[in-house]
Amino acid sequence: MDGKYFFTSESVGNGHPDKVCDQISDAILDAVLRDDPKGRVACETFISMGLVVVGGEITTTTYVDVQKIARKVLKDIGYTHPKYGFDGKTCSILNTINSQSPDISQGVDTGGAGDQGIMFGYACDETPELMPLAITLAHKLVERVEVVRKSKELDYLGPDCKSQVTVEYENDQPKRVDAVVLACQHTEAIVDESGTKITEKARKEIIEKIAKPIVGDLIDENTKFYVNETGKFVVGGPQSDTGLTGRKIVVDTYGGYVAHGGGAFSGKDSTKVDRSAAYMTRYITKNIVAAKLAKKCLVQLSYAIGYPEPVSIYVDTYGTGKVSDEVLVELIRKNFDLRPQEIIKTLDLLSPNFQKTAAYGHFGRDGFTWEKTDKAEVLASAAQQTAAA
Repeated sequence: MDGKYFFTSESVGNGHPDKVCDQISDAILDAVLRDDPKGRVACETFISMGLVVVGGEITTTTYVDVQKIARKVLKDIGYTHPKYGFDGKTCSILNTINSQSPDISQGVDTGGAGDQGIMFGYACDETPELMPLAITLAHKLVERVEVVRKSKELDYLGPDCKSQVTVEYENDQPKRVDAVVLACQHTEAIVDESGTKITEKARKEIIEKIAKPIVGDLIDENTKFYVNETGKFVVGGPQSDTGLTGRKIVVDTYGGYVAHGGGAFSGKDSTKVDRSAAYMTRYITKNIVAAKLAKKCLVQLSYAIGYPEPVSIYVDTYGTGKVSDEVLVELIRKNFDLRPQEIIKTLDLLSPNFQKTAAYGHFGRDGFTWEKTDKAEVLASAAQQTAAA
């Protein structure tokens, strides 16, 4: 896109009520997979003041202690004291899990997709992570909040927080950060004498110790900082807002920079293609960009429930491709097996590693198989052969 424009993405910390629910749901999924890799899980969590409700469908040969898992997640996040509005030791936990429908199982057991749906993956070369800059910075900001909170560097911070970053682009290239928004839960220790807002000292500390180390050289004299703009944020977490699994799907993916299929990820085993195929599309697009076949790339897959092959494959390189989008579709078909069972094998999706995905984004972070670029050389070579033919 030529000219100047601004784009904004947001993220939320691991203590945000929706993210608490994602982490509990994925912790339960991991517990099933440790003992029963073939277990079927579709688990959702709801949280409100003093209450956690865990529901959904799980079919497994193992036993999962839902209460113990939920309380551990809450403790690890930091909801350990009433001053933060929620105490994982004393809250009520309701388990309403039942088994998966046999009507779904009969289609999945033969290798079909666990549901219909459309999944999008994206990669671009504007960051080392091959992710859009705004969502990358937004995630790193809330990760930084957790670091300074747990290290006691800013010991007045609570578990709940949100971030938002606005990036200015010129001729499709990120040039600077125009605005940083931070909302950080805190104790009464930094509320000023009026009782309505945090002190200027605390505001400056949050900017200096959280925002500036992350945004760095992208800050200039015109960058604006918005910190706890309501004044104060003492009442946070599940005390101030309900949480629900799967309600932060744009935070989980690309920050609204590209289309989203609509399916949530957390709490679902990988027979559900709205999770596994979304990971595969990220793997495909990241390898295409790493192979320098495009500066940016979007891939869409679609599936029908119970049927193994994707119904369609769509590629858009926004005019940046070294080869045509049609050629890339053929390279994808030849180099990636897109049947659900093969996606699971390729990306090792029976391993209990999903709780780590449930905060700070599913993409653009090390430690996940779908972030590998081990297909880049193969794709570059295949594209070269196609161009020479």
